[in-house]
Amino acid sequence: MESPLLASTSGLPESPFLRLWRGFLTGRVMVALCLLLLQVLGQIVSATANVPVLGLCLLYLVATLLLRVMAHERPPAPGAGAQWLPSIGVDLALIAGLQLLQTGPLNFTPLFGLPVLMAAVLGTLTLALGTTAAVTLLLLGWAWWSGHRLGLDDAQSYLQSALTGTGYFLVAFLVHQLATRLAREQLLAERSQMAARAQAEVSSLVIQNLHDGVLVVDDHDTVRAANPAALVLLGGSSYAQPPFDLTLDAAWTPLVQLARRSFRRAAPQAADVDLLHPGQSPTGLHVRTWLTSPRDPIHEPAASFERLCVIFLHDLREMEARLRTEKLAAMGRMSAAVAHEIRNPLAAIMQANALLDEDLQDPGHKRLATMVRQNAERLARIAEDVLDIARVQRQIGDVAAATLSLDDTVAQIWQDWSRHDPIRRRAQVLLEAPQAQVEFDTEHLRRVLVNLLDNALRYMGNQEDSLVVNTRVSPAGQAVLQVWSDGAPLDPSIERHLFEPFFSSESRSSGLGLYICRELCQRHGASIAYQRVQRTLARGVTGGNAFAVSFRRATRPVQTPSLFDTPVV
Repeated sequence: MESPLLASTSGLPESPFLRLWRGFLTGRVMVALCLLLLQVLGQIVSATANVPVLGLCLLYLVATLLLRVMAHERPPAPGAGAQWLPSIGVDLALIAGLQLLQTGPLNFTPLFGLPVLMAAVLGTLTLALGTTAAVTLLLLGWAWWSGHRLGLDDAQSYLQSALTGTGYFLVAFLVHQLATRLAREQLLAERSQMAARAQAEVSSLVIQNLHDGVLVVDDHDTVRAANPAALVLLGGSSYAQPPFDLTLDAAWTPLVQLARRSFRRAAPQAADVDLLHPGQSPTGLHVRTWLTSPRDPIHEPAASFERLCVIFLHDLREMEARLRTEKLAAMGRMSAAVAHEIRNPLAAIMQANALLDEDLQDPGHKRLATMVRQNAERLARIAEDVLDIARVQRQIGDVAAATLSLDDTVAQIWQDWSRHDPIRRRAQVLLEAPQAQVEFDTEHLRRVLVNLLDNALRYMGNQEDSLVVNTRVSPAGQAVLQVWSDGAPLDPSIERHLFEPFFSSESRSSGLGLYICRELCQRHGASIAYQRVQRTLARGVTGGNAFAVSFRRATRPVQTPSLFDTPVV
């Protein structure tokens, strides 16, 4: 039967079992010192030398010191066995030897309580009862030896030994039961601590990765904890990490007032506030506050309780962007149906306008006809973009990918795209994956790359190296195509919705280009992602927006795609 105390704490570096083991070892050393000093003083006072007893005490001191030094880090197994001989076995032998060799009235039998307690606390019930049985036999043996040496048959000595042994049995059993109960409570406490620690770590991870800000404020306006999103909403990472005073910045006054109102009314609060930092645009926030649970006056003393206010900060720009995305998605579903209906009337308008333009001579009328043509073409492009989603979803499952050379295909697409406007469409083309073969439909890859180039052209600067097209092979052996431009950083509220349909930061865009790119990439086992990347250029280190397509490894031989085999999306 294993000791519950050892089973519950054996895996811990400073377990109660280990501390008790060290305590018993130290106690044995102190008992050995006391015995040695007692014998030395007794023999000095009586002027008689009992060398065997003195030597036995000295030998016991050496044995306890050795065990304390050598075995204090490795407590023995709790079951009965030879591992207890250096401790319990030595104690029993020493006490029996002292009782046998002593010549005066001094009685050493009370020292038997030390090995009994050690076995009851640190060992199993079998070890405890076995040790107590050995002590009882020694007591009875001493009673027999005393009577034999004096030539008496002292029944009272036998009775006294039996009563003492019975008392040791009761003590051993009760102490072992108490140790077992304390071990169970210790085990429950450790499990509760582990669960609380795991829950705290999970809560911390969740809070740290929330897009919304979280602040924990006490009633003295001190921020006890804050996640990264909250620090950004408060004004950036230039402020110190918690704890810090929420009244340090005048722009945070609305948050201070809301927290104080929550403490004063002892109720949650909610409000829309603006944080006004000098020289910056106002930061609109939807703020909600919650108070920690009130104190239990029976189980929790007032001195050990402190109520806290948890403030949730929601960026209104993010909320508005989410609502706008949902509205645009709903409008897009309706627009896909409407687009089919407007294409025929729109074609008739464009054809009629072209016929009228042939007969017009007045310059003013010609300008009006040109305006009609331009806006009709724009409507046609929007209708085509809306219908592209249905085409992509219908055709994408039926198109078989070809294995193509990445560098050769990218070079051809780049030449075709730049030829339309050589002055504006300039870039650094770095083809660094000459051996890379990818599984992708040629026209689908053209659609993806052209879309990324068009987006980059819209926001990049006028430098020769404002646009960089790069192919490479990652250390893991994955081919990557990256389109980088030195445009301004994207707002986080826009970045989260880049690849959603009908989402765009511009009113003149349908918001379908990146969504179609993502759908095409997923069809061919590739992935597309956005990241803010710094590149080292001739003008220095420059930050820019990078869209990277990561291809899956090719599993087919290289094929020469035919235009007749590739449906154009």
